[in-house]
Amino acid sequence: MKTLLIRVKEIQGHCDIHKVGDCFRLEGGKLSLPGPNRHVCIYALASLLPLLPAKQRKIDEPDDWLPRVREVQCPDPKGRVIWEVIEEN
Repeated sequence: MKTLLIRVKEIQGHCDIHKVGDCFRLEGGKLSLPGPNRHVCIYALASLLPLLPAKQRKIDEPDDWLPRVREVQCPDPKGRVIWEVIEEN
């Protein structure tokens, strides 16, 4: 399975929890939260969770849409956090 880095790329509006650059890593089924801000908003996580296990798998189909998905938006309309999903290996 691929290791993923999930990082805040942009915030449109205001977010009380995250700032640009906040990140966490997904290795296998384990989330690692590095750095001083060791929190992940539950609403943002809910929007990310359906995608992350699929992004960890190897995809052999050349026409599959999943490798092109690199960003996920938090559902909060007042502080839309744009998360970037980066494959590390």
